[in-house]
Amino acid sequence: MPSNAILIMPVTRLTNGESEVVNDLVAIEEPLEIRLEHGPAHQRKTQNISVTMRTPGHDAELATGFLFTEGIIKSAKDVQQVDYKFIACAENRENVIEVSLVADVVPHLQNTERNFYTTSSCGVCGKGSINAIRTVSDYQSADFNNTIDTEILTALPGILRHNQKVFEDTGGLHASALFDPEGNLLLLREDVGRHNALDKLIGAAISQQILPMNNHVLLLSGRASFELIQKAAMAGINIIVAVGAPSSLAVQLAQEFNITLVGFLRVQRFNIYTAPQRILIPNYEDSYQK
Repeated sequence: MPSNAILIMPVTRLTNGESEVVNDLVAIEEPLEIRLEHGPAHQRKTQNISVTMRTPGHDAELATGFLFTEGIIKSAKDVQQVDYKFIACAENRENVIEVSLVADVVPHLQNTERNFYTTSSCGVCGKGSINAIRTVSDYQSADFNNTIDTEILTALPGILRHNQKVFEDTGGLHASALFDPEGNLLLLREDVGRHNALDKLIGAAISQQILPMNNHVLLLSGRASFELIQKAAMAGINIIVAVGAPSSLAVQLAQEFNITLVGFLRVQRFNIYTAPQRILIPNYEDSYQK
């Protein structure tokens, strides 16, 4: 049990009209400030990039994955070091992390302006949000043709749940998991924030140098939002399956990027919203041609 991700606290539990005080396990949520150090050796500067509420753990992956999915950095080669920073007024030094870039790397800080599109897309302009992503994604134009069998696909949620240790203890975390086409679990990250879980996963993939993830399947433990599809598209993922529902803009973005998007994944059923040709359904090959 990761001690930095779980808090033990007393609660009053009511069962069949009887109450008792017991210890409960609660997922920890704390702020993380992500800072970026960049510039030539004689003129380094540091600036705050983001503050996110997250579950402690894999913070370096979270910071790296966030900078990548926001288009601020392009690869692991851009990063020189990632480390916590001591802040005199902070109660916990591990709530501030700094990503130092290689001296000759120029971060695409103008891409931080895209955050407005990401957070406001449904109320502003979905098409504008999609076009903004096209300007920073290196993999969106590639034509990847990986596939997955339906029997393997429907088994993925069970594999995920079996490996979600913190969720099993607390019931309070989202998860992102990466599988190969044979259904083998390659990476799993949990967090109170669904976006953080995916950034941690992508950050881990960056450190392991497996981008683009065009021969993998991404499983989301909850719903599929526009932001999650955007982050997956940045990493070259083209099969995304979610236990929950997709939003309309998530479907639109998946269609624009030729991503296979599956929702409501259960043991015996699921919905394919876009690019169904990558899901190998017995006796239904001809239906893709209609």
